[in-house]
Amino acid sequence: MSDDARPTTTEITLLGRGYVIACPPDEQDKLKRAARYLDRAMHGIHARGKVLGAEKIAVMAALNIAHELLEVLEERKEGEASLARIGERLERALADAPAR
Repeated sequence: MSDDARPTTTEITLLGRGYVIACPPDEQDKLKRAARYLDRAMHGIHARGKVLGAEKIAVMAALNIAHELLEVLEERKEGEASLARIGERLERALADAPAR
């Protein structure tokens, strides 16, 4: 088996517990960044002390992150629609302008 074909693993830590995750070498930095983000979210929930148990904390963190993602996607969609409307208005204005 060549070195390129060998599966690689990356160790991450979530709420003080280590996990070994299989990941392509070119995605390891992104995985570590995502794990740090999730770990911060989990620690925030844990610090509030209202949710007990790592599994429940992980579920709450996942729901919060999914909510953040959906809000960003919605804002992006609204921004793209706004740009499209501006583009249409610009095209109409250019079409209506007298030729020189």
